[in-house]
Amino acid sequence: MSANDRFEPHAARAMASMFDDVSGRYDLLNRLMTLGQDGAWREAMWRGVPDDARVVLDLCTGSGVSLPGLRRPGRVVLGMDVSLAMLEVAEERHGGPGWSPRLACADAFHIPLRGASLDAVTVAFGVRNLRPRAIAMLEVARVLKPGGVLVVLEAAAPAPGPLQPFHAFWVRHMIPLLGRLSPDPSAYVYLSKSIFDFGAGPEFEGDLEGAGFTVQARSAFLLGATRLWVARRAGAAAPGSGVRNASPGAGGEGAPRAAGRPGVTEARAWLATSAVISFALTIGLAWGLVVWIKRNAGLPLSAPERALGWALLAGGLLVFGLRTLYYALRYAAGSTGR
Repeated sequence: MSANDRFEPHAARAMASMFDDVSGRYDLLNRLMTLGQDGAWREAMWRGVPDDARVVLDLCTGSGVSLPGLRRPGRVVLGMDVSLAMLEVAEERHGGPGWSPRLACADAFHIPLRGASLDAVTVAFGVRNLRPRAIAMLEVARVLKPGGVLVVLEAAAPAPGPLQPFHAFWVRHMIPLLGRLSPDPSAYVYLSKSIFDFGAGPEFEGDLEGAGFTVQARSAFLLGATRLWVARRAGAAAPGSGVRNASPGAGGEGAPRAAGRPGVTEARAWLATSAVISFALTIGLAWGLVVWIKRNAGLPLSAPERALGWALLAGGLLVFGLRTLYYALRYAAGSTGR
């Protein structure tokens, strides 16, 4: 099976084979490629799920990293993925009795659930692997109750703007370079290409609209490298279903807030906290880069490893320096959005 098969429509077998091969180091490499921010992004995704949603599916669950934050007493959490190896990792980490997540190997185009059976669906870094995407969104809409919530976290292509060259360089060159630490480096070449194929966001929102969803909130992380959407399926929620708008903690450009409401104060505090954390990380990376400059010549590293060290430290310093400036300027301007 060739790497090009991964871009074919309904490529469940190719996707399963690829993720089976990389399952051992998948989470570690994700943490490196997102500069350690993927955990915070998943927390934002969890906040988009209504607290009283009773049945929640994490689609394309992979190793189950998104499952713990979905668990609630009385809530049924399902995890589905096309890769058996990934699901074995998820079972080892998150399986068990009681209210532990229930896992199943399934194709996202043929979800083995009856229609209108779910209160919410989450997908983290999986939608760009579904082709044709519009058909996949129709299948998700089928299993959601009227008024049900879909929360999608996804790596997006560089959007037009002054930072586009830096973002494009990271996706096009650094992701495949880090992928050399994987048993299947071609999987990370695919990852890079699939991000560009996914688009910067408007294309996906068009697919959501075509499947009967209305975007309730949208957020951007790491200067737009990752985006979050909270969308609602058309139709009124059934009485007592508990499906409602995402809590103010979900944030987003599309979530209206009035001045003086608690959400405004929370959002301002969030911006200030993000700026402080980014500044601390910038200082740490600057110090690390100074140490690296002084000592890297004496370290027993190969040329590729040495180049990777330079890229991670210098790239991280650039990204978090810009991130600090971004949050500081938004706070100074009185922004209340995330």
